[in-house]
Amino acid sequence: MTSLNSANFLLNLVHFNREIAIRVFRAATEMGIRTVAIYSEQDKQQMHRLKSDESYMVGKGLPPVAAYLNIPEIIHIAQENNVDAVHPGYGFLSERSDFAQSCVDAGIRFIGPSPEAIRRMGDKVEARQAAIDAGVQVVPGSPGPVKDVQEALEFCETYGLPVIFKAAYGGGGRGMRKVTTIEEVPEAFERATSESEAAFGNGALFLEKFIERPRHIEVQILGDKYGNVSHLYERDCSVQRRHQKVIEVAPAPMLPTEIRDQMTRDAVRLAKHVGYENAGTVEFLLSESGKYYFIEVNARLQVEHTVTEEITGVDLVTSQIRICEGHSLPEIGASQHLIYPNGCAIQCRMTTEDPAKNFQPDTGRIEVFRSGEGMGIRLDSASAYAGAIISPYYDSLLVKIIAHARNHERACFKMNRALKEFRIRGVKTNAPFLMNVLKHPKFMSGVVDTYFIDENPGLFNFEASQNRAQKLLYYLGEVMVNGPQTPLATDIRPADIVPTVPNVPYSPTYPKGWRDVLKEKGPEGFAKAVREHEGLLLMDTSFRDAHQSLLATRVRTHDLLKISPFVANSSMSNLFSLENWGGATFDVAMRFLHECPWERLEEMRKLIPNVPFQMLLRGANAVGYTSYPDNVVYKFCDLAVQSGMDVFRVFDSLNYLPNMMVGMEAVGKAGGVIEAAMSYSGDITNPEKTKYTLDYYMKLADELVKGGTHILGVKDMAGLLKPQAAKLLISSLRDKYPEMPIHVHTHDTAGAGVASMLACAQAGADVVDVAVDSMSGMTSQPSMGALVGSVERTPLETGLNPQDIYQYSAYWEQCRQLYGPFECTVTMKSGNSDIYENEIPGGQYTNLQFQAFSLGLADQFEEVKKMYKEANLLLGDIIKVTPSSKVVGDLAQFMVQNKLTPQMVHDRAEDLSFPQSIIEYFQGYLGVPPGGFPEPLRTKILKGAPIVEGRPGETMEDFNFSELKTDLEEKHGESMNDKDLVSAALYPKVFDDFCDFKRKYGPVTHLDTKTFLVGPDIAHEHNVEIERGKTLHLKTLAKGDLDAMGRREVFFELNGQLRSVFVKDNEAMKEIHIHPKALKGVKGSVGAPMPGEVLSIKVQPGEDVEKGQPLAILSAMKMEMVVQAPIDGVVKSISIERGMKLEGDDLIMEIE
Repeated sequence: MTSLNSANFLLNLVHFNREIAIRVFRAATEMGIRTVAIYSEQDKQQMHRLKSDESYMVGKGLPPVAAYLNIPEIIHIAQENNVDAVHPGYGFLSERSDFAQSCVDAGIRFIGPSPEAIRRMGDKVEARQAAIDAGVQVVPGSPGPVKDVQEALEFCETYGLPVIFKAAYGGGGRGMRKVTTIEEVPEAFERATSESEAAFGNGALFLEKFIERPRHIEVQILGDKYGNVSHLYERDCSVQRRHQKVIEVAPAPMLPTEIRDQMTRDAVRLAKHVGYENAGTVEFLLSESGKYYFIEVNARLQVEHTVTEEITGVDLVTSQIRICEGHSLPEIGASQHLIYPNGCAIQCRMTTEDPAKNFQPDTGRIEVFRSGEGMGIRLDSASAYAGAIISPYYDSLLVKIIAHARNHERACFKMNRALKEFRIRGVKTNAPFLMNVLKHPKFMSGVVDTYFIDENPGLFNFEASQNRAQKLLYYLGEVMVNGPQTPLATDIRPADIVPTVPNVPYSPTYPKGWRDVLKEKGPEGFAKAVREHEGLLLMDTSFRDAHQSLLATRVRTHDLLKISPFVANSSMSNLFSLENWGGATFDVAMRFLHECPWERLEEMRKLIPNVPFQMLLRGANAVGYTSYPDNVVYKFCDLAVQSGMDVFRVFDSLNYLPNMMVGMEAVGKAGGVIEAAMSYSGDITNPEKTKYTLDYYMKLADELVKGGTHILGVKDMAGLLKPQAAKLLISSLRDKYPEMPIHVHTHDTAGAGVASMLACAQAGADVVDVAVDSMSGMTSQPSMGALVGSVERTPLETGLNPQDIYQYSAYWEQCRQLYGPFECTVTMKSGNSDIYENEIPGGQYTNLQFQAFSLGLADQFEEVKKMYKEANLLLGDIIKVTPSSKVVGDLAQFMVQNKLTPQMVHDRAEDLSFPQSIIEYFQGYLGVPPGGFPEPLRTKILKGAPIVEGRPGETMEDFNFSELKTDLEEKHGESMNDKDLVSAALYPKVFDDFCDFKRKYGPVTHLDTKTFLVGPDIAHEHNVEIERGKTLHLKTLAKGDLDAMGRREVFFELNGQLRSVFVKDNEAMKEIHIHPKALKGVKGSVGAPMPGEVLSIKVQPGEDVEKGQPLAILSAMKMEMVVQAPIDGVVKSISIERGMKLEGDDLIMEIE
C-alpha cells in the first residue's frame, strides 16, 4: 500500500463557502499531507483558498456553479500540479461516478467509494434494488427514473397520495417536492426537475410513496478494501425544513435498542452486499409503529458527520484518507468492537436565511462576526468572519455548531448558550429559530418527527435582534457621507460642549411634590389643594414651549433626561407642573428627532416622579393638525395618562366649544386633570375692539366650568395680555369663580411678560407660566428667576430656591449652544411690541421670521407681519393658535408672494388658487370661528366645495384600530402596540417614516446631540450608553473613497474592534444607474423576496393577474422561489429579464 504522507492533495469543492474544505485540509495537515484547493473566479477571496498550501483557479469566465462542474479542467489542474489524490468533500461532484472514474483514469486516487459503488448507490433506483436484494425493507417507489408527468400521474394512481419526487442523482433536499393532490403533479415535476438539474447536473427524478410522520434516522458506515464494514451508530436528522436537515443529533434520542441494533445490522449488510468502501451513510425512515424503511445511501461524507465524530472519537476524514491509502479498518482502529457512543452531540446548521420571512436566503457582507465558544463546543466554518461576502450562488450554510455533553438535555443547554453568544450583523441568520427549537419541550424530550417544524408555529415567534451598535454606525456613516439627517435651519454648528449637570446627591426617596398630592387626592382634590395654596405656583415650560419658541422644538430627549434628576431632587420639585409634551413636540419628535414621543414621556416620568407633567391637547385635534374620530382622541388621552401625563391644557384653535368638550370628556374619562383653556386674543381694555371682549371670555368661562373643568386656563399664545387687561380678566374670573383654580399662560414677545404675570398673580391667578432664565424672553415665556425674585418675601412667594434656578439656568444655557442650527437669535435679536398689532403667536413669530430669512426675503418680513394682520381680518378676526394660526400665516405669505391687497383677495377670490389650509378652514374642518365665517368671501373661495356642518369629528366613523394594526404589522414587519397605533392614526406618513428610520438606524436618541446633528469628527472618541450597564466606546477612524457602486466605506473602532460600514453617496448615485427598488407599503410594487437570478417570467405587461398567481421564478443558493402576485390587478410594467441578477427588494414588476 502507498501512503499519501508528503504527497500533494487536491480538494474539489463545489460549495466554496462550505467548511468541509477547511475540515479536510486540517486532517491532511495533521497527517503531513500538502493540500491544494481549486476556486472559481468569483471565489478568489474565499477562506478555503487561503487555508490550503496551494490553490488554482478553475473555470475562468464561467459561472461559479459551472466552474466547479468542469471535470476535464479539474483533472487537468490535478495532473499539472502533481496531485496524487482528490477529496470531493460534499456537493455537486461528490456523488458523480463519472468524476470518480475520471480521477481513476488519470491515475489520481479518489478519496471515497469506488466509481461503481457511487454509480450504484447514486442511482436511487438501483440502490433501492440492492437493498431489496440484501433483505432490507424499502419504501414503495418507481422502478426507475420517472420520464415525464404522465408516468408520474400513473404512479400516483397506482400507489395513492401523498408521494414525493426525489432527485435520482443527489440529495440534501434539492429536487424534492411533496405532492398531496393530483393537480400539483405537473408543477412539482417541473420544479423538482429544474432544481435537480441546477444542483446535480442531472434532472432525473424518481417517485416514492410518502411515509407520514417518520423520524429520519441515518447510520454512518466505514468500509475498507478488504470487505470489512463497521457502523459508527446512528444520527437523528428529523428536524428538517423543505426536506433539508437543520439540526442533527447523535445518537438518536429514545431509540429502542432493538431497533438500533436491527437498523445498524441492515446498514452493514447492505454495505457488504455492494462491496462498499470508504465513508457513507445509509438512511432510513422510522414510522410511528416502529417499522423502518431504507430510503437511500449517501456515498460521501455527510454535512452532519461531526456529531458522529464527537460521540465516537473517530476522525472520519482521517479514516477516509487512511482507507484510500489501503489501510484496513482494524489497522486504523475502526473495528466494530472498538467503536461505542459516548454522551450526546447536537449539530446546528447556522444559515444565512431569515426565518421570519419563510427562510428567505440573505446575501451581502458580514459586518460583525462574534462566535459562541467554550467547553464542549466545536465550530466548523469557512465564510464566518467579519468582511466575508455571502453570495447568492451557493448553499446558505454559514457555520456548523456542534455541542457535546453527557446527555441530550445538557447538550441542548450547551448549544443554546453558544448560540446566544453569537453576534452576526450584515446578513440575517436562522439563529433565533434554532434557539426556539432547542428550548422546545418536545425537542428537549428527544423524540421529534419530520413534521416537528410544520406543526409548531411557535418556533417562528422571534424576539427581534436589536443590532443597535451596527445600526448606530450606519447612522453616523450616513451623516458623514450625506450630511445631517434632520434639516438644519442655520449655518451655526452645535457647540463642542458637554452641558454641566448640577450635582444631585443620591437619595432613595424624592421630595414631596404636587404629583404626590394628585395621586393621593385625585383630580378634584388636587384642584382644591391648588386653590387653597397660599403662594404663587409656577409651571416651567423649558421642557416644551420655551424650546418650541426659541429652538424650533428641536431639544432632544437625550438632553431633557440629563437635567431631569435635578428637577426632581431640588426645590424645582415645588413646581406646579412641567410642560413637557403635546403640541408640536409629538410631531417633531418622530419627524425630525427620530425618537418616540411616548418613550420620551415614560423616561421622564421615571426620573421625575414627584412633579406633575402638563401637556397641550388641541381639543378634538388631540396633538394633530386636523380633526379625528372621537375614539382616537379618547384612546390618546387614556394612553397619555397611562404613560405618565397628569394635567391636560385643553384648548381649541378657534375657541370652538364642541371641539373643546370632546377633549375635556376624553381627559376626564382617562383620569387626568382637565385644564380647559380660553385662547386669548384682542385687548379687552380697548373699547374699539368689540369682538373678544370681557363679556365674551366670561361667557366662554361659564361654559367651560359647566363642562367640568378642574382648572380654568387662559392661553395667551401671542403675549397680547397686557398688565391692565390681565388684572381685569383674572379679577373678574376670580370674583365669579372663587373656588376655581386659574392658570395663565403667555409669551414674552413684547417684553411685558413678567409684568403681566405679576398682575395675574396679584389679581388672583393660582398658577402662571415661566421658562428658566436662559430659555426665557422674546417669543418664549417670562423669566422664572425674574418672577421668583419679584415675589420674594411676599405672600406670593414660590418656594423655589434662587440658587437652584441659577444652576438650572446654567445647564440650559450650555445646552442651548448645542442647538445653534435652530437658534432663533440668528434672525431675532429682541422681542417686538408690534405683536399687539399683528397678534402673531410666539412660536409662529419665530417660524415666520426663519422662513423669511431662509428664503432670502428678510426685507419682506415686516411686510409679512403687516399682511398677517390683514389676513386675520379677511378670515374673520379669528383666534390664532395652532392650527388656525397656520391658516392665517399661509394666507399672509400667499398675499405677499402674489402682491395681493385685501381688496384684491375679495375681488379675485373665485379665480385664485389658495393654499389647501385656507380652503379646509372655510370648509369647516377646524370648526366654526366666533361670529361665523365671513361672507361672501367663504363662498367665493370654496367655489362649491363641500362644507362640514357642526363639529367635524361628530360625523366621522370610529377609527378601526384593529385594521390599522394589521396593516402596520404587515407593512413594517414588527409588532405594534396601542401607542404605535395612535401615533399612526394621528400622523400616518410621519409614523411610517419614523419606523423605517428606526429599523435602519436604531436608537439614535442615545447619541449626544452634536453627533446626532452633524456627525462625529475624524479621530473623535465618545461613549454611547445604549442601556443601563451597556456602553459603546466609539472612535471614528476614516471615510473612504468612492467605489464603483457609488459607496464610501466608513471606518470605526467599536469597543476596541475595527468596524466599517458602506454608505451610498447620494450625490454620486445621481450619476450611477441602479435597478429600481420596490416601493415599501405599496402592494402592487412587487420586489425580489431574496437576492438571486431570474429563471423565468410568467406574465406579460397588460396581462390580468390574480392574487397568488406566479409572476416569476428566482433562484438563489440552489433554491428556487416562485414570486406570486400580492393583489389582483393588471401588470403595468416588468423591470426584469431572464438571467438578470437581482438584489433583495429590487423591483420585479408593478401591478395596478
